[in-house]
Amino acid sequence: MAKRKTGKGTGKGTGKGSGTAKRPAGSRKKAAKAKTAATPKRKAAPRKPSPAKTAPAKTAPRKAASRKPAAPRAMAKATVKATPRTAPKTAPKAAPKSLARPGLRRSVKSRPSVARLATPRPVSHKTALAAHNIYERDLDKTPANYAPLTPLQFIERTAGVYPDHVALIHGERRQTWAETYARCRRLASALTKVGIGTGDTVAIMAPNIPEMYEAHFGVPMSGGVLNSLNTRLDAAMIAFILDHSETKVLLVDREFHRVVTEALAIARVQPLVVDIDDPACEDRAQIGDTTWEEFLDTGREDFVWAYPADEWNAISLNYTSGTTGNPKGVVYSHRGATLSAYGNAVQWPTGLHPVYLWTLPMFHCNGWCFPWTLALVGGTSVCLRRAAAKPIFDALADHDVSHMCGAPIIMQFIIGAGPGERRPLKRKVEFMTAAAPPPAAVLEALEKENFRVTHVYGLTEVYGPSTICSWHEEWNVRPAAERAALKARQGVRYTAQDGVAVMDPATMKEVPRDGTTMGEVMFRGNLTMKGYLKNPAATREAFAHGWFHTGDLGVRHEDGYIELRDRSKDIIISGGENISTIEVEGVIMTHPAVANVAVVAKPDEKWGETPCAFVVLKPGAKAAAEEIVAHCRANLASFKCPRHVVFRDLPMTSTGKVQKYVLRDWAKKI
Repeated sequence: MAKRKTGKGTGKGTGKGSGTAKRPAGSRKKAAKAKTAATPKRKAAPRKPSPAKTAPAKTAPRKAASRKPAAPRAMAKATVKATPRTAPKTAPKAAPKSLARPGLRRSVKSRPSVARLATPRPVSHKTALAAHNIYERDLDKTPANYAPLTPLQFIERTAGVYPDHVALIHGERRQTWAETYARCRRLASALTKVGIGTGDTVAIMAPNIPEMYEAHFGVPMSGGVLNSLNTRLDAAMIAFILDHSETKVLLVDREFHRVVTEALAIARVQPLVVDIDDPACEDRAQIGDTTWEEFLDTGREDFVWAYPADEWNAISLNYTSGTTGNPKGVVYSHRGATLSAYGNAVQWPTGLHPVYLWTLPMFHCNGWCFPWTLALVGGTSVCLRRAAAKPIFDALADHDVSHMCGAPIIMQFIIGAGPGERRPLKRKVEFMTAAAPPPAAVLEALEKENFRVTHVYGLTEVYGPSTICSWHEEWNVRPAAERAALKARQGVRYTAQDGVAVMDPATMKEVPRDGTTMGEVMFRGNLTMKGYLKNPAATREAFAHGWFHTGDLGVRHEDGYIELRDRSKDIIISGGENISTIEVEGVIMTHPAVANVAVVAKPDEKWGETPCAFVVLKPGAKAAAEEIVAHCRANLASFKCPRHVVFRDLPMTSTGKVQKYVLRDWAKKI
């Protein structure tokens, strides 16, 4: 409190030495006595017709000398009492000028707990005038009470608390948390020695192996930004990404020696190349001049890494698929990655020390941020270079796996496994899946194999999963078909995400919660990207009206759960009627002979567009196109039934998604 007297006797402070500070505390008589006790100049001030000259002379020094808000309020009240005609014009002008208006902040009153507002929340005048808030005075951030959010702290803590617990399993290799943390620090140290610092891009192209996991910590410990490359990209696309991200170091598994060598010949940048020489890789050849282990030997395991200066600093870079042109670089922050990791651990029943099987590629949205989640909960990562039915079942059985994530293609591996590939499981496995909702038949088959499926939804731009179909125990007693319909919904927002809404993009108004009115799914909050790298126009367009526009169409049910109907570009408009390809695919998947299906629009002279189904049959199964159409007619309105059925394999991305743009081209040629 002694510091508040620094302005005493100067006319600049707000303490006891300021004559004006006493005026609001008393009545008019007390104020008059105070004026009498003051100097003649102060005594004469109230008799002047206008305070234009005296008021600025007293208020201006106060603004420059003190951040305390009491003086401007005291001056305003005292002036109003002395000169009622002119003071109301002067005081409102002077007070706001002395205060810095902060950014948008949400008042408690404007944040309803259930109904989320579709428009930006209003900022109250009291919130904006932060300098008047007593809780903003002398309560600054210091190293004692604040540290930027970063997932790097997770591995530091887990290595200290559970140093001997197994962190990574890869074939015969076992690596503890203490060993993993030491290797990550050596990687960070080695990167620092070759000049990597804050804002430098370090790219990696590798399957789900320990080195890929270590890079998620070692690279950001150096201040660098991790760019995980899709292992299915061609040389031209890899070269574009290396150039666009201005890559300084490239960490690459020798399995990809052909495509990476070609890409480096095309690219303008010439990064330092570090080879990952995994003994489990059958086809490998040298690319760079040093190996991962040799590079780590140049680093120190006692390397002292620093928290990011700002939690908004970039931690990773992930490129979108780029099916309609060059991909966009999605930038994640330390803050977002941390909160996503917390969200995964809280929303999904991971518990402490889960055993996690890596079937989801770590290059896909940084493995949905699960590398950081597993460090948070002290889990064990079981690595797989390549996902297939037998290695999946072997890993599940041998290591008593408790959790895994994967696209629908992984489900097909499991339910389609042959007798020689399938093995009994000791425990129920939690399976998190995204992309297309699993049909009832698939869910039932997985439940019989001792899997419990949790459906999530998200995009690269929202750190992977950002909504989850949170399950209610009372739903367990419902019929299987009804349970499947509930589980197929994309659900509700992650706790760390501020809002998810289904809105009319033209009016930005939420659609009714009736389960039928379609709108665009939109996100906003902490689990939304920083933006697109070097693409401000695309960032502005994606964030229009204060929401991230997904381009996905969906409905919202009465209980607030959202359900996707289609991508806006995938919806079929036939004779003026909207047809959801997801709905048609769900019906076809219930046919006993069907293993997988994708439905796209086929141009039609009469109707504009009609559904065209590409069907994959189960091994040994047989079905005719007429049989598939008849099955649809028994379960769908006639206009939604496919006019054409094609039996063939589906073109897939590396993350298990169907490449519908390829199918649309095929459909045009039928």
